[in-house]
Amino acid sequence: MTQHTDEPASARRAGTGELRLTTEVSDPPPPGAHDLPRDRTQAILEATKQVGTLLKGKGHRFALAGSVAAYAHGAGTNLQHDADFCIRAEDAESVAATLREGGLEVRTPPEDWLLKTECFGQSVDIIFRLAHRPVTTEMLDRAEEMSVESVRMPVLSTTDLLASLVSAFTEHYCDFGAVLPIARALREKVDWDHVRRECGDEPMADAFLFLLERLNVIAPRKEQP
Repeated sequence: MTQHTDEPASARRAGTGELRLTTEVSDPPPPGAHDLPRDRTQAILEATKQVGTLLKGKGHRFALAGSVAAYAHGAGTNLQHDADFCIRAEDAESVAATLREGGLEVRTPPEDWLLKTECFGQSVDIIFRLAHRPVTTEMLDRAEEMSVESVRMPVLSTTDLLASLVSAFTEHYCDFGAVLPIARALREKVDWDHVRRECGDEPMADAFLFLLERLNVIAPRKEQP
């Protein structure tokens, strides 16, 4: 095993004093090792734990969102995208400062509703609007303290999570197949009347909810008297 004399930027400590992004380089891998698939699910979970630990350490209000929140609630284990955290817009600057102190580069994309960073080679989005709705103190108050691979952190409630996923459907993004397994797995934990109120009369969201009814995932909409 040979040690680097100068550690690259990616080897900086990510804020905990314990876990390092890169510490050493191993001997040359055996033939064909580069052809092995990377366990991206575990990489996303490690990034989630690291960022969650940084935010907890500074006492920030936040909640885990997106597919990793669904994973935390018990809906699936195959993560192939990024990690999402939601915060209030007024906390964006202080959260960005905390992440930078932890050794992470924070970028402000053209979209004005999130910050972006990377951890363990995985994309992490810090979001202050979910499906065009601002993240509120009330939403964060409803978050549930849960264990994410042994690290406890606040996770969006199942109702707020499904409302955010369903409300995100548009004519340009309408992947029902990604959200359907989550809805099936969490259906008994969700206040579907609340989800319907949050989604309003948006056509794509309404179509998805109708599909859930036809598949007997949720009860039909109650007729108004």
